[in-house]
Amino acid sequence: MEKLIITAAISGAEVTKEMNPAVPYTIEEFVREAGLAYEAGASIIHLHVRYDEGTPTQDKERFRVVMEAIKAKYPDVIIQPSTGGAVGMTDDERLQPTELSPEMATLDCGTLNFGGDDVFMNTENTIKYFGEKMIERGIKPELEVFDKSMIDMALRLGKKGYIKSPMHFDLVMGVNGGISGELRDFVFLRGSLPADATYTVAGVGRYEFSLAAAAIIDGGHVRVGLEDNVYISKGVLAKSNGELVEKVVRLAKEFGREIATPAETRKILGLTK
Repeated sequence: MEKLIITAAISGAEVTKEMNPAVPYTIEEFVREAGLAYEAGASIIHLHVRYDEGTPTQDKERFRVVMEAIKAKYPDVIIQPSTGGAVGMTDDERLQPTELSPEMATLDCGTLNFGGDDVFMNTENTIKYFGEKMIERGIKPELEVFDKSMIDMALRLGKKGYIKSPMHFDLVMGVNGGISGELRDFVFLRGSLPADATYTVAGVGRYEFSLAAAAIIDGGHVRVGLEDNVYISKGVLAKSNGELVEKVVRLAKEFGREIATPAETRKILGLTK
């Protein structure tokens, strides 16, 4: 079985310090949280950025400063910027961090009702455009899917040349408006992936560690972090992203999976940079 790739989603765009004081806003805090996750065993840092007061942004220069600061201390870590942005942003606003030529970036494969009147828009043309830009810029997309139909969309657009194979999916489960985080639904999504694909599971909230265990046993990979879940156990706030990664490492050891280094992760995912 392949070694386990751990991705740390260290901040997100929605969680705040009111939810957990460890959520990073400043450059120094981003470096701290990335470092704690990396030192615990994460080889990929999934990155949203904020301004110092906590406002999320897709500004290319803010991404540049944060990414360079992390790389200065942890040069071999893989930084995977998010292109999700915020509701109402244009495609080009969301794509700004891909202009920095990261090794990976996320590509959301469908539209989702986030709750109330908030709709996370990803039309077919948006997905095609993002796919073309990532191919042009030599970036490996992590295909974020929140439901089965989004896997089907990725596969269909892959046949048309907008997404290269082998594909790497992120099964985001337990989000309001998307598929639940039950084991039944994990099996359903997992069985819908092509044989040559790799995948990561991101369980949101209470689903984080049960889905992590399922992915570890199945031979998949795991994403954890304060973006997805602010608790280390029921009612107990995580002290850091590193503490969440450490829990996944303990689970992996229980099930006999070794942890992939950044170099091993690059080999598994076929990264070329």
